[in-house]
Amino acid sequence: MINGILGRKIGMTQLFESDGTVVPVTVVEAGPCLVVQRKTTENDGYDAVQLGLVGKRVSPRRLTKALRGHFEKAAVPPAGTLGEVKCDSGDAVAPGDKVLCDIFSENESVDVVGVSKGKGFQGVVKRHHFAGGGATHGSMFHRAPGSIGASSYPSRVVKGMRMGGHMGDDRITVRNLKVLETDKDNNILVVRGAVPGARGGYVLIMKGKFGSRRAR
Repeated sequence: MINGILGRKIGMTQLFESDGTVVPVTVVEAGPCLVVQRKTTENDGYDAVQLGLVGKRVSPRRLTKALRGHFEKAAVPPAGTLGEVKCDSGDAVAPGDKVLCDIFSENESVDVVGVSKGKGFQGVVKRHHFAGGGATHGSMFHRAPGSIGASSYPSRVVKGMRMGGHMGDDRITVRNLKVLETDKDNNILVVRGAVPGARGGYVLIMKGKFGSRRAR
């Protein structure tokens, strides 16, 4: 059984339960995807499938020669987004097979992987929530990081010191989100809660490790 699918984040909205409770949800266009490569324990050391998201057409001229040959070998059209998910060793999956969002069911727990919004270069107050210094009474210490290490020993900045730097644009995994609705005809998944990334960003949706017991 294939354990995941590629998709695109459409945005957030809200649903109402029967008792009137408001539930924040994220709408994801999940698939359709085509199997580009089947990896096996005998050849690759593990069982998985490489998926290509069907969507915007990619010109073969914009691909490297190696990647173009990779798609030609699988006899599938070039895809701009590729991802890899696990599958069971006995699955009869071959390149060209289609994967749809019906691999998930309602109330199932899923893990969603995406790239968080990039914030550019930020200081320690925004990036690490430092309190900063006083704003009045002649204070000349407002948003500076303060001491970053001793001068005599070890005479260097230790690894992992919290400082200003590039914020966001990280690979983030949100675990145990509950699938509330599935729409196979329109390739739509409605997931409870927020998933990482901006609207239109690509995400990887995988079956949760703990099933529906810990879905929230």
